Amino acid sequence: MDEQIRKARAFQQMHDRSSILVLPNAWDAVTARIFARSGYRAVATTSGGVAWSLGYPDGERAPLEEVLSATARIAHAVDVPVTADLETGYGSTPGEVGDTVRAAIQAGVVGVNIEDGLHRPGALREIDAAAERIAAAREAASALGVPLVINARTDTYMLKYGASDAERLEETVRRAKAYLAVGADCIYPIGLADATVLEALVKALDAPINVGARPGLPAVAELERLGVARLSTATRFATLALSAVERAARELRSSGRFECLDASLTHPEVQRLLEQS
Repeated sequence: MDEQIRKARAFQQMHDRSSILVLPNAWDAVTARIFARSGYRAVATTSGGVAWSLGYPDGERAPLEEVLSATARIAHAVDVPVTADLETGYGSTPGEVGDTVRAAIQAGVVGVNIEDGLHRPGALREIDAAAERIAAAREAASALGVPLVINARTDTYMLKYGASDAERLEETVRRAKAYLAVGADCIYPIGLADATVLEALVKALDAPINVGARPGLPAVAELERLGVARLSTATRFATLALSAVERAARELRSSGRFECLDASLTHPEVQRLLEQS
């Protein structure tokens, strides 16, 4: 636990906005090791990638026990801090969310994502109810003595909340302030990629902001200039890997040739990744 607390404090410091924290999202132990070996200061999990690797769709449809086991393997595979995407918290009540967060900490993570969207089209949780879930996560972490980094995701942009851009920004700020007030450390307006709006949000909150990587997003240096504190890749690496497999499978099927199976990582190299202590 002392080592986990040390990692949690280090992870907190990575959100001080002196430089942007780029977080790759792993879905198993070997991808976590690849990211750590590539020099990333911390690693996140991707709920989609983890669920798919376990044989389930995304959206809290993978059993929590299996998700936590996969998360523990990721956390134990690397020396850098690991933060876990817990979606809405795997619970119908704040107390159950607290139980989920407690179990995630016991699995070895020092950060969590909790989102305010509901797993049905176009639905946002009521702001007070969403804030209660963040508060329960903070209470669970405090009870264990771990300074957990809570990344509160708001789905206002992904779900295109409101009738105008101004209304969407206003609601995002309102939700973010409520979540920060009850213990969130960072705000994640998933789906927001507009530089002007990002800059306005940073100024309105004066708090760490997380954005999701996507083609067309301003470059890392520009995001840092805008004041963005954290960038995560979400499912992008997982879908990139699956896309590469799909392309090679189709090419092998259609051509009968094997050039498509050439890979920069060999079997011995991957073996060595996992044999390292």
